[in-house]
Amino acid sequence: MSAAVDQVDIPGAEGWLGVLPNHAPFMTTLTPGMVRVKAGSEEKRIFVRGGFAEVSPAGLTVLAEEATPAEELDADAIARRIKDAEEDVADAQTDEKRIFAQQNLDRLKELQAAL
Repeated sequence: MSAAVDQVDIPGAEGWLGVLPNHAPFMTTLTPGMVRVKAGSEEKRIFVRGGFAEVSPAGLTVLAEEATPAEELDADAIARRIKDAEEDVADAQTDEKRIFAQQNLDRLKELQAAL
C-alpha cells in the first residue's frame, strides 16, 4: 500500500507506535498484530507478522513477512484451522513434524489474537 495518510499505528517490539506526518526517524521490528492506517474518517487494518518498520523523512516503510487485510480474515475459519493444527501437533510422529505443526499453530493463534 502506498498512500498519503494521517496516522499509522504499528505493533512494534517496544509496544504500539503511532506515526504521524514529520515523525522523528526510527526503526523497529514488528510483533504480530494489526497495523491501523487512518486517512480522514477511514481506517484500514492489516494483520502483520514478522518484519520491521522504518520511519524516515520519506515516510513510513513496513516490510512484513506476512500481511493480510483484516476484511479477508474470518474468525470462525481461523478457529477451525486452530483446532486442526492442535490435532496435527498431537498426531506428529517425528520431532521435525511436531515443530512444524507447532509453528503453524502458533502463527494461527497470533492471527486469532490480533482479531
